[in-house]
Amino acid sequence: MTKQKFIETTVNALNNLPEDKAKEISDFAELLLKKYEETYITESMKKMVDSSKSFGFLQREPDLYSEKDLIKVYNG
Repeated sequence: MTKQKFIETTVNALNNLPEDKAKEISDFAELLLKKYEETYITESMKKMVDSSKSFGFLQREPDLYSEKDLIKVYNG
């Protein structure tokens, strides 16, 4: 089924529901849209930070400690 067909089916169902039930579906659709937008923004920010050279110093930072620095080894 295409997106347009889903929209048409949903609109037809909304037209047949009482007003309070249609409002519930509208609220739920707004909630889903908000969640989608927040996820999209978060993922976009992650991609921007990953491709940015601003935080490159974190990858170039030398390791300060190694396993030799451990006093006691657990699970090893």
